[in-house]
Amino acid sequence: MVEQIRSDAPVLVIGLGRFGAACAGELDRLDRDVLVIDDNLELVQKWSERVTHAVQADARSIESLSQIGAADFQVAVVAVGSSIEASVLITANLVDLKVPQIWAKAVSQSHGKILARVGANHVIYPEREAGERVAHLVSGRMLDFIRFDDDFVLAKMYPPKFIRGTGLNESGVRTKYNVTVVGVKSPGRAFRYAEGNTVVTNHDLIIVSGTNEDIERFASLDR
Repeated sequence: MVEQIRSDAPVLVIGLGRFGAACAGELDRLDRDVLVIDDNLELVQKWSERVTHAVQADARSIESLSQIGAADFQVAVVAVGSSIEASVLITANLVDLKVPQIWAKAVSQSHGKILARVGANHVIYPEREAGERVAHLVSGRMLDFIRFDDDFVLAKMYPPKFIRGTGLNESGVRTKYNVTVVGVKSPGRAFRYAEGNTVVTNHDLIIVSGTNEDIERFASLDR
């Protein structure tokens, strides 16, 4: 039986590089209790006033992790990336301490496979994912792009001309191009869910979903 993780569960973040610091900062902004660990005293002191707790420790040592109560956390983020050996060892320590949910940063595909094999529940490839996202954005066709599992994509873009001024059902977006307009953003208004009779104007932005190939084809249509 999979243990249910509370949505407000405190989070253990190990490593205060750019990725770890960004993660810890955003969690704090979301009012989550955060314990950050790093072996760099200067970084720990810097973050001690920004998050709930900051501790200098060597997370490669399971004894150090035990002493700071890592086993009491339901969620941990291994943000160490500069040393593959260290990130794998830290992940293995968290598995041994029976932390239910472990997110681990990987710098390569082989690194990610090792992390998964030792027990990481979620492997993150921030550099690769950022690179893929930028590649889709630099074409100028999309304003934002998120890829999920199984090649499922959400993208924010300006609407092609052929769907402007008519209801979405009438324009045949889904039947012709296999994409779904999920939401519409009009100037001065919040995003709203799109419906079959929703009419998109020249000034709107749209959120569309579909496979990567279908989204790319739809985004390339005349604007």
